Amino acid sequence: MESPNIPIAIDPDTGIWSTNGLPMIYMPRHFFVNAHLSAETALTEETYSHHLYAAGHKSAWVWCEKESQAHRFTGLDVFRHYIQSISQRGGGKFTVMALDESSGAADISLKHSVFVEHCGTNGGRNLCYMYSGWFAGALEWVGQATSHCYSLNSYEALCAGNGAEQCLFKIRPR
Repeated sequence: MESPNIPIAIDPDTGIWSTNGLPMIYMPRHFFVNAHLSAETALTEETYSHHLYAAGHKSAWVWCEKESQAHRFTGLDVFRHYIQSISQRGGGKFTVMALDESSGAADISLKHSVFVEHCGTNGGRNLCYMYSGWFAGALEWVGQATSHCYSLNSYEALCAGNGAEQCLFKIRPR
């Protein structure tokens, strides 16, 4: 993969990083994953995953709205830009394997997940559920923007942390 094409502005007075007007945080991978695993332990995976899904859904929606305005992208071009962008931010390499524009259904693979790279491939469970809400939120934004009004559910069907070749997310109509 080539170097990311992500514009970063740093406010000289505050030190705040931003990309296309959205504030960003840059941190070591181990810090991010260790904080994630600690929150999961404190709350239980079930509770934490529920909250992450909602937060990821909302954040993806906001991101798509802002990026659509910043780049004048529309419809599925926003979603494709989203997948490319998150693939350039250190969480792993995301690929749209299938996408049905009429229903919003999609399959997205993930290779080199930050969680699998940190925890290994013999975790005995799916590790990458954090991303599930992101895909539903981004695709529901597309649906709203294109008058399709998708209502979607997303889940991690396979995980490399649980012995699969790669992670696979399924996004399906509710």
